[in-house]
Amino acid sequence: MSKPTPISGFPEWTPAQRMIEQYVLDRIRSTFELYGFAPLETRAVEPLDQLLRKGETSKEVYVIRRLQGDAEGPAGDDALGLHFDLTVPFARYVLENAGKLQFPFRRYQIQKVWRGERPQEGRYREFLQADIDIVDRDTLAPHHEAEMPLVIGDALRALPIPPVRIQVNNRKICEGFYRGIGLTDPEATLRAVDKLDKIGPAGVTELLATTAGASEAQAKACLALAEISAPDASFADAVRALGVSDPLLDEGVAELTAVVETAAAHSPGLCVADLRIARGLDYYTGTVYETQMIGYERFGSICSGGRYDNLASAGTTRFPGVGISIGVTRLLGLLFGTEALTVSRSVPTCVLVAVTTEELRPASNRVAEALRSRGVPTEVSPSAAKFGKQIRYAQRRGIPYVWFPGAEGAPDEVKDIRSGEQVVAVAGEWTPPAADLRPLVS
Repeated sequence: MSKPTPISGFPEWTPAQRMIEQYVLDRIRSTFELYGFAPLETRAVEPLDQLLRKGETSKEVYVIRRLQGDAEGPAGDDALGLHFDLTVPFARYVLENAGKLQFPFRRYQIQKVWRGERPQEGRYREFLQADIDIVDRDTLAPHHEAEMPLVIGDALRALPIPPVRIQVNNRKICEGFYRGIGLTDPEATLRAVDKLDKIGPAGVTELLATTAGASEAQAKACLALAEISAPDASFADAVRALGVSDPLLDEGVAELTAVVETAAAHSPGLCVADLRIARGLDYYTGTVYETQMIGYERFGSICSGGRYDNLASAGTTRFPGVGISIGVTRLLGLLFGTEALTVSRSVPTCVLVAVTTEELRPASNRVAEALRSRGVPTEVSPSAAKFGKQIRYAQRRGIPYVWFPGAEGAPDEVKDIRSGEQVVAVAGEWTPPAADLRPLVS
């Protein structure tokens, strides 16, 4: 078999990186559960009409079909695609199971998603997301929008990563402002402003004219709104100073003020009101969030989301919600790329049990079983080579301890191969220091 050619955009971590990923996921999961979110997993595929009905995603969806499909049979498989986020499948799940759920329903979901975009640093075609959402029936209290940054702030603070800043805005501010200056297509305006970091003010001005019908004065006003940023509720004064009046604008300002003030009381400096944040997906209707790691701002957001009111509905019943998603693979990929995350050893093993001779391997196996029964990750040496060679094997794998079964009635001994200290030990009693029991991520 010839050497395989890697497929870009589908990351495969090393065992050491995978251990870091699992460490990160465990801590994210723990924080989500501390806030009362319950676990959920949905299928990987959704009907294409559901995946394509909201937002600019048609170029990114991977379609699935059977290689040997039945040309005369039902074409159901040809109308399926891999989900590109976890919000759309979650909305579908809520609709299908509304009669079984208790509202407001709080769930977290950690799964892979797929997007057919151009791979680059921090952007992948297959990647892991960690989502939380709160959904209610008919109405969702705005205080849930203020809770999202608190959860994410605590989850990311528990990780050995750089500090983060959550940028928040409210779609009602933007839409109310655009309506107040006479623009009639707020969605097109939002999509144009969302490209400000990519194409700059001149590019946005041109895009506003061609896609939203904005005059030069209207485009200037849109850019003035997008320039407003503040770490506290003073952003509201800056908005009012622009002299635009609209009830939806006032509602959005009040809601965003509550988000910023709640976050400041919980964790000063965590959130900043940034009115250029728009989010490209059309289904957001209220607060929107984007999160940057300090020092990695040039790579954009590693965690984002927002409030949605119209994504899930059945007849006259609506299920509004708010959610936010951590791009776990994106986050890790950026940090792996700068070697900013390390793990103390490349295997979970804490103890290697040496084998004196192959005939005495059962004795080594019994030691390993005794250690494992007490929660000590242990493996038995693959060969009965000289002890020096077995020690070097442990060193190459980063295993801190080697256990030597006693010969002819002599007691067992365990050696810390880093310090050289060797002591008498009993497998049913000996315990390594807590810092050595599991690999440490830093």
